[in-house]
Amino acid sequence: MSRPREEKYQAILDAATEAFAEYGFFNSQISKIAKLAGVADGTIYLYFKNKEDILISLFTERMGKFIIEVLQEIEKCQTAKERLLRIIKTHLRYMQENRSLAMFTQIELRQSNPKIREAISGPLREYFHCIEQVLTEGVKNGEFALPDIVVGRQMLFGTLDAMVSDWVISKKPRALEDLEDTAFDLMCGAFRIRDGN
Repeated sequence: MSRPREEKYQAILDAATEAFAEYGFFNSQISKIAKLAGVADGTIYLYFKNKEDILISLFTERMGKFIIEVLQEIEKCQTAKERLLRIIKTHLRYMQENRSLAMFTQIELRQSNPKIREAISGPLREYFHCIEQVLTEGVKNGEFALPDIVVGRQMLFGTLDAMVSDWVISKKPRALEDLEDTAFDLMCGAFRIRDGN
């Protein structure tokens, strides 16, 4: 994709993020997205088949960037405990810095039809795999005492997901970064992570 074409594509995704977060997916017409992106309505169809295609592309691309960021961050760590903390910090920081994306992922995607949910499941599975790898490493190295990796992943992701959901719907949200240590302490207790690691 050429640079001007890529810029227009990203502008449409940015506009869709804002529209879906503010008006909801079903109330966001293509014309509204085009207006926010500063393009003609017909231009949208040069990049996307329909509104569902925009939604799928938006989630796949933005979650893909998020996962790359998580992977880059955990590569800098020496221990599974450090990686766990880095996942928590990256997850909460990324959502805080991308509030419209957080609103869209926490509210709109849960209301989408099964076909859309299946289409966007790839990036989520990749993220789950990343978390499970860190938990497996922690158990293997004796850092974590965790009898079931999948349940551990569900607990970690579920906690972060609930924190972001609460933050999105709260009228007076606290900064997510202020909750990083609390979330980490909860996981340290749940996974029986020793202070010495």
